[in-house]
Amino acid sequence: MNKTLHLLSTTTWLASVFEGLPNELYVAVISMLPIVELRGGLPIAIGLGISPWIAVPLCIVANLIPIPFILWFITPIFNKLKQTKLFRPMVEKLEKKALSKSDRIQQGYFWGLLLFVGIPLPGTGAWTGALIASLLDIPPKKAFPAIALGVCLAAALMGLLSLFFKGLFF
Repeated sequence: MNKTLHLLSTTTWLASVFEGLPNELYVAVISMLPIVELRGGLPIAIGLGISPWIAVPLCIVANLIPIPFILWFITPIFNKLKQTKLFRPMVEKLEKKALSKSDRIQQGYFWGLLLFVGIPLPGTGAWTGALIASLLDIPPKKAFPAIALGVCLAAALMGLLSLFFKGLFF
């Protein structure tokens, strides 16, 4: 199954799980998910008719909720998982993929991390930015502000794109 089809089926499954619950809760959960994050949650919120004044802060906060946990706990978790035969290949693959994108962040990490998280391209976002920051040993209290500002930049860009293209897609 290709990635787009898998993402659509996951989103459809999530919609069925949240059926009958407030749309805001559905959008918040989508914004917390890796890969999808705010980049998926915000266009869905706009498409569901949630006011941008509610959707933008909701998606920003939801996207940021997992980030401190990643910054503080992912390295010890990865180290434990790498000690097992079953999970070592998966963890090493994740680390390799994340570190392959780290060249943009290493020099001037604050701005690099902010732009990496903020510019909505495939493979970028708060989850990957937090993973890279952890793997590069950037202290959480220094990484989190850059990631948070990057999420705000992504919200501005995705909000404008969602509103601009709303008539085409929704």
